[in-house]
Formats: sequence, C-alpha cells, structure tokens
Amino acid sequence: MLRIDLNCDVGEESGSDSAIMPHVTSANIACGAHAGDPATMRETLLLAARHGVAAGAHPGYPDRAGFGRRALALTPREVYDTVADQVSTLSDIARSLDIPVAHVKPHGALYNEAAVDARVARSVVRAVYDVDASLLLYGLAGSMLITEAELIGVRAIGEAFADRGYERTGQLVARGSAGALIDDPSVAAGRVLRMVTRRVVQCVDGSDISVRAETICIHGDGNRAAGIAYEVRRMLVDEGVRVAAPGAA
Repeated sequence: MLRIDLNCDVGEESGSDSAIMPHVTSANIACGAHAGDPATMRETLLLAARHGVAAGAHPGYPDRAGFGRRALALTPREVYDTVADQVSTLSDIARSLDIPVAHVKPHGALYNEAAVDARVARSVVRAVYDVDASLLLYGLAGSMLITEAELIGVRAIGEAFADRGYERTGQLVARGSAGALIDDPSVAAGRVLRMVTRRVVQCVDGSDISVRAETICIHGDGNRAAGIAYEVRRMLVDEGVRVAAPGAA
C-alpha cells in the first residue's frame, strides 16, 4: 500500500490550526524566532497531541518582521546556534508536557537556503544532530539538506508541497512570482495524488519532473489551508493511500 505523511506549519498565529490539525499527521511548530512564543508552543503541542499528530520543531531565521522569509547574512555558527536554541526550546516545553518531538523542519528562507547552500545545510543538520540525533529532518526532496543529513547521520524525510508551484529545476517558484501559490483545494489535491501515485509534479512551464517524497506540506498560513488539508487527505484516502506520520505503526 502506498503511504504518505501530511505535514503543516502551525503555531504561527494564523488562526487556522484547529481546523487543519484533524487532517494532517505531522505538525511543524514555530519555535519563537519567526513566529510563536512559549504559550503558543504549549497550546499547539497540546492540540497536536489531542489529534494524534506527530509534533515537530519549525525553526526559522530570527526575523519576526519578515516572518522568516527574508534571507539573513548569518555565519554558519550563527545558523547552528539559532537552530539548536529553537529546537531545544520546543523540546523542553514538549518534555514538560510529556509529548514527544519527532522531527525538525526549517522554515522559510532558512529552508530555501539549506536546500541549495551546503554550509547552511550542514549547520542545520549538525544542530539537529547535536540536540537529538534521533530527530527526523524534513527537507525539500532531492536537496542539499537531504544530502547533508545523510552524510552526518540524521534520518532525512524528503518533502514536496501541495500548495506551491515548482520550477523545472525542482526548486519552488519564488513567492510573488506567477504560479508560486496554489489555493484551489481540488487542484492541490490532484497535484498531490500525482506526486504520491506517479512520483511526478507539474512545473509552472507545464512540464513534469520527478519527485520522490515521504511527506507533503500544506502551509498553515494560506488563505484556504484547512480546505486544502481536508481535500488532499480525502482524495488520498479515497484512492487507497495510507496517510500516516513517518514511523507510525
């Protein structure tokens, strides 16, 4: 049976978390740098636990004004430090609630840079490994982050996106460009079904490229995030695909 994880970025004060959580299997929780605070982290961890959703850390650049979507000129050590601090913060709160943390997924510009820059990728992976080597690391399928994780010994989970457009290179279309965002639930679900069953995604130029992903992301701050999450899961289940977090029995 085909199997896929559905993950969502949450704890970012979008107001959609409660509507999204019933339809996903992994939650990437903002750790206070680009969004969130200890109270929100606690609330989101408890929400994920109530729905049986695997909790993960979602560290980003320390840039609340830009929502972590602007690249910052940090040194490799500074990247390491901010990722380690954020993952540790969420892990400490989760431990106090007796809720396990399963994975880490970088956010925004940090995610995009780690996909193509070996130094950034290495700093992210090393931080995750040093905080807890058992954590899974989510990253763009086929990217530098996945390569560096495999070299260092962190279990990497290749990711694709339900609600983002793709370039022919396999990179995401830059936000603000035509075709960058997909907000029609039926279109998003159809794209995900092709990713899972045929391992291809259609690019903005109309061509198909190969994609091999173990998890599919839905951005929690999207205008129709809950509708997309519902329709993606419904279509997958109707087609006989098992939707479950990595490692779930």
